[in-house]
Amino acid sequence: MPKQKTHSGLKKRIKVTGSGKLMRGQAYSNHLAASKTTKQNRQLRGETGVSASDYKRIKQLISNLK
Repeated sequence: MPKQKTHSGLKKRIKVTGSGKLMRGQAYSNHLAASKTTKQNRQLRGETGVSASDYKRIKQLISNLK
């Protein structure tokens, strides 16, 4: 059976920390950002962890990264 390839689109969106956690960008941060409040835009900056329910599936898709 052939090896599973890393998902190219996902590897650009997920970052693996030194401890092995998966980090992703916040949703709702770019589109129509001007109509959102400054507080809302500020709080959407940065990254957040991948949810526990998605962790196994995403880890398998980016298995070649780390």
